[in-house]
Order: sequence, then C-alpha cells, then structure tokens
Amino acid sequence: MSANEVYINSTSAFFPNEPVANDDMEAYLGYIDNKPSKSKKIVLRNNGIINRYYALEKGGKSTHTNAQMTALAVKELFKNDPEKIKEIELLSCGTSSPDQMMPSHGVMAHGWLPEIGPIEVVSPSGVCCAGMHALKYAYLAIKTGDVKHAIATGSERFSGLLVSDVFEEEVQKIKELSENPYIAFQKDFLRWMLSDGASAFLMSDKPNPEGLSLRIEWIEGVSYANEMETCMYMGGDKQADGTLKGFMDYTPEEIMTKSIFSVKQDIGLLSDNIVPLGGKKIKEIFEKKGLTAEDIDYFLPHISSDFFKSKIYDLVQIYGGGIPYEKWFINLYTVGNVGAASVYLMINELFNNGTLKKGEKILLLVPESSRFSYMYAMLTVC
Repeated sequence: MSANEVYINSTSAFFPNEPVANDDMEAYLGYIDNKPSKSKKIVLRNNGIINRYYALEKGGKSTHTNAQMTALAVKELFKNDPEKIKEIELLSCGTSSPDQMMPSHGVMAHGWLPEIGPIEVVSPSGVCCAGMHALKYAYLAIKTGDVKHAIATGSERFSGLLVSDVFEEEVQKIKELSENPYIAFQKDFLRWMLSDGASAFLMSDKPNPEGLSLRIEWIEGVSYANEMETCMYMGGDKQADGTLKGFMDYTPEEIMTKSIFSVKQDIGLLSDNIVPLGGKKIKEIFEKKGLTAEDIDYFLPHISSDFFKSKIYDLVQIYGGGIPYEKWFINLYTVGNVGAASVYLMINELFNNGTLKKGEKILLLVPESSRFSYMYAMLTVC
C-alpha cells in the first residue's frame, strides 16, 4: 500500500491588537527599575525588526492567552465554511510559550474550539522547531492514512515573560549589591526580539479542487544536543559548568530574585554556532535528495535577527551552491520573531499574496538555538 500525498490546503494567521513600533515597546513592556534599557537600541539595530505584536494593552495587561490566539487562527481557516471544521480528526499545536505547564497547550486550544468535537490532540514542545514538529506529526498522520484531515499550528505569547514586573524583584536585589542595577544582557536581549501571534494550516490527503495547494515533499530534523550545551532557556538557569539547573531545584525566593522564568540566551554560544551547524545539515540534505540551488524557487529561512541573514547566505553558498536573495522570503521585519509560529507566518503570507505558481519549490529552514536543533522541509506548489 503506497503512502498518501499530504497537502496544505489553507493557511491563516492571527495577530493580537495593533502592530507595535520600536519607539512604543516600553509603553507595553514597561521600564525595569524605571530606567530605559541600555541594550534596546543595539539589539534593534542588529535585528532589523520595525514592528511586532503583543497580546498586551499599554501598561502590560494581557489581552489574549496563547491558547485563545491559536483557536482564533484555527477559526480563521473556516471563516467561509464553518461546518468544515467538523471534518478535522487531529489538532497538532506547537509552541514554546504555553500558558501553563499542565494541561498541554494543544488541549487548551481545543478547549476554545468546542465546535471541532472530540479528536486527537498533540502538543510538541521545544522552541522554534515546535511548530515544525507539530507540522510533521500531522504530515505523518495523513501520510500513513491514520487521518484524512488535520490542523497544525504554531503560536507564541512571549510578551507575558518580557514585561518589567518579571524582572523587578531581581533588579531590586541587584540594587542592594551594586551601583549598576541593570538586568544581565542575556535576559534584556530577548525583550527586544520576540513577538506574539498564531498561525494554522489546514491539511489533507487531497489538493484543493480549485486554486493552489502546497504538497509536502519531505520534512527532516536534527538535534546537536549530544555535542552542544544549552543556549536559550526558560524556567532554569545556566551553571558555570554549562549544565542547566531547573526551577524545581530553586527556592520560591530564588525563583523571584533570579527571574528564573524569564527567557534567556547565551549570546556567545548562539553567534558562534547557530549558522554553521545549520549549514552542515543543509549539505547532507542536498546530497541525499540530489538537490541544487537551481531546484529551489523560494527559500524561507526563519531568522531571529537580520544579523544572521548574510551569514546564512554565505553558508548556503558553500554547502548548497547558493540561493540568491531574490529567492528569499522573510517577514521578520514586519511581524517580529514569533518563534514556533514564524515559519507558518511566512508560508501564510507567501501562500496568500498571489505570486505562487504551480510547480514551484519552497525550501524551509527553521533553526532552534535552545540546544541547537534544526528542521527542514520542501513544499511544491500544486
């Protein structure tokens, strides 16, 4: 029995509230210790982001949960035919910022979708690759014939971890010990990088009878955690020997005064390794699949910052024969870094902007710095 083909038939996006410009960010996130950030301008200059979205009002009050945003993106798929949602057999939801540790993000999103009925739900965890893992689970379920209709989602609500209140206890503790009460760069850095939003794909074993679909040719992933230490983390703190100490091993007081639940990044480890390791796997995939750069019509790399764009270009030049910038499609600058949702949001914008033609090939690259994981996929417009 041959395996089914798998198609993305429809895509959607949900962004909370209005886009937030660079000058307005601290009106939403607040000032730590009532002082402007020292690193904000440097980080924004490097990342190139001019707009992002927050599930917040000015002053930091929440407007949406992650699960609500995910459900709203799913509902958007069925705005023209609400009854079609009853055909869905699987909901696969990837995120790195669930609203709580338990229950899972996927079942919480399902809870906002009573019209879908009782179905299978799965919630891959991780960081940026979580959305791709959700996509792969749905892809494999359809490919094997286990289900015919599935939804995959990627979403993030990082803003609740970026507001100044998260850091206030720590900065007050620092003030007791130092004349320079600023949060460490690895914590402040990500306040100016991350964005909120959700995106969803409607998938099936048949293409759309009219209009375009995206056939998923393959999805591959790799982790280098066997040889790399942790780089991006939350709910723990990195120790001098490179290991991670999780929140369960801290006292309640330490969790507050060390802002253990803030999102942190080892910047040196990131800049030295994230691009070279991703290029290494591209070389293997191109060789295994017999691909060349000429085979690719669109290249959609998820990048967290414009800083990495030229570095990825150089690596693909070495390992893949070079993909010219005119084939690249990136919306980081207008929607921000939305983690697990970023690749979905790029596909959604490209799929709906009227430029795709049947037969074109789309290569996806999603790096995850948490402990250096990568996901790659090829789509064909049909």
